[in-house]
Amino acid sequence: MEQLSSSPPDKQYWEAGGNCNMAIAAARLGLKCVAIGHVGNEIYGKFLEDVLQAEGIGMAGMSEETDVLNAPSSSYETLLCWVLVDPLQKHGFCSRADFSKEPAFSWMNTLSEEVKRAIKRSRILFCNGYDFDELSPHMIISAVEYTVEVGTSVFFDPGPRGKSLLSGTVEEQKALEHFLRMSDVLLLTSDEAESLTGLVDPILAAQELLRKGNRTKWVVVKMGPKGSILITKSGITCASAFKVKIMDTVGCGDSFVAAIAYGFIHNIPLVTTLAFANAVGAATAMGCGAGRNVATLKQVVELMETPDLNEDDKFWNELLREHLDSQEVTFLSKMVLNGSNGRMKHVTLQKVVSELLPKLKSSQLEGTLSS
Repeated sequence: MEQLSSSPPDKQYWEAGGNCNMAIAAARLGLKCVAIGHVGNEIYGKFLEDVLQAEGIGMAGMSEETDVLNAPSSSYETLLCWVLVDPLQKHGFCSRADFSKEPAFSWMNTLSEEVKRAIKRSRILFCNGYDFDELSPHMIISAVEYTVEVGTSVFFDPGPRGKSLLSGTVEEQKALEHFLRMSDVLLLTSDEAESLTGLVDPILAAQELLRKGNRTKWVVVKMGPKGSILITKSGITCASAFKVKIMDTVGCGDSFVAAIAYGFIHNIPLVTTLAFANAVGAATAMGCGAGRNVATLKQVVELMETPDLNEDDKFWNELLREHLDSQEVTFLSKMVLNGSNGRMKHVTLQKVVSELLPKLKSSQLEGTLSS
C-alpha cells in the first residue's frame, strides 16, 4: 500500500468513498450536507476536499490543533481505501486500518468546536460501522452523546462491521450498544439484523431492536433485490424493489440511506419514503461505482416516470403471514387498488409516484428541495 500511495494510479481511478457516498447522494437530492472527518494536507486530501466542494458539501474537521501536534505524521494522512477489482468485477477493499489494532485516527481525543457547531445545526448525524476503523470508541460515544444533547437525530448503519464489533474489544462493544440504544433510526440488512439479534425473521429482529432502543423510532431493513421494510412501534411498511438492470451495487445502500433521511426530515409518509429510497438505490445500481457515480436527481426522476416493481408475492406472503394479526401492515403494490384488506393496507405505486414526482421535478428546476 505504501508503494501504491507513493505512485498513485491515474486520477480517473480516484473516487470519494465511505460516508461521502451518502453525503453526495443526499446533496444531489437537495439536502444540505456537511462531511465530518479528517483529511491530511496531501494530494489525496486536496482531491477529497475538491470533490465535496464541487458537490456543494461543507466540511468540518474532527481534530483540534493539539491533536495534530501530538499525532505521528503517517497517521495524520488522509485514510485511503484501495478497491481491488478482479476480471469478474468482484470487489476487495484494503486500507491501512486493516493492518492495525488501533483506529486510523486514534490520536483524536476530543470533538472539535467546528464539529460541535455542525452537529448542532443539523437535523441528522449519520454514522456507520466503518467509523470504528477511523475513530476510537470513546470519540464515537462522545459524538453520539453530544448529538443527543443538542436534539439532533442519530442515524446508524452498522454494516458488515456490526458483527465483528459484537465480539470486539469491551470498548467497541459498549460503543455499539450505545449506538443501538440511542439512535433514532437504525438501517441494516436482514443478515446484519440477524447477527445483532439472533433472530432470522427480519421483522422480529427489527422489533427486538426497537424494544431495546431508548430513542429508536424507525428500524429499516434492506433486503436487496426483494425490497425493504420499515418497522415502527405501531406498524410495518413494505416495498418491493424496482426492477432495473443492475450494473454495480457499490454505493446503493448509501444512496438508499440518503433518501430515508430525506423522508425523515420532510415527514413524508412511510410507504412513500421507502419507495423513494428503493428508487434512489436502484438508480445508483444502474451506474458503475460510488462517490460521484451515485444517482443524480435526474436519474431518479427518470426511473420513477416509468417504474416497475420486482414483486415476489410468495416471498412477501411468507414474511408477513405471522404478523398480520398483531400489527397493521402497509404494502406498496403495483396493480392492487388502494384500500385495506383486514390489517393489510395496500398503496399503489402509481399513487406514490403521482405524489412524489411533482416535487422531485420541481426540485430539478429549483436546484434544491424545499423544506
